[in-house]
Amino acid sequence: MELVLIRTYLPTATNGSLMHSGMLICSCIELPWRENRHQVSCVPEGRYVLVKRYSPHFQWHFEVEEVPERDGILIHPANDALLELKGCIAPVTQLTGAGKGLESRLAFEKLKTLLFPVFDSGETVFIQIKNQENEYYSKGGSANAGVL
Repeated sequence: MELVLIRTYLPTATNGSLMHSGMLICSCIELPWRENRHQVSCVPEGRYVLVKRYSPHFQWHFEVEEVPERDGILIHPANDALLELKGCIAPVTQLTGAGKGLESRLAFEKLKTLLFPVFDSGETVFIQIKNQENEYYSKGGSANAGVL
């Protein structure tokens, strides 16, 4: 299974849309891009393996593996990237601003409902992280599209 996270980079945060087979699962919030520095940067663009993981703090959640020069990158609930994330990804039901959203636990439950059966079947889950601008151009857009 392949998830795609299409991002918009903002000065103080990173917002995104998490998709599967062209359908929106939820929005996501992350910290801003800070050169992939541990605990202060969003995850670099690329394709990564997701694993199901348990910890006493987050209970069942997901870990993004094989990120160059990083570890411990989780997908878990949070509604404010700057206050609640340390390099992780948080699903949210609705974006309310840069790195801020609503009903993260509800969005996370939706994600777990989608992914747990896939993990339980033994299938590998990947997440492809892309820049919104790159995604637009890869679909045939141009820098002048919509400009009169």
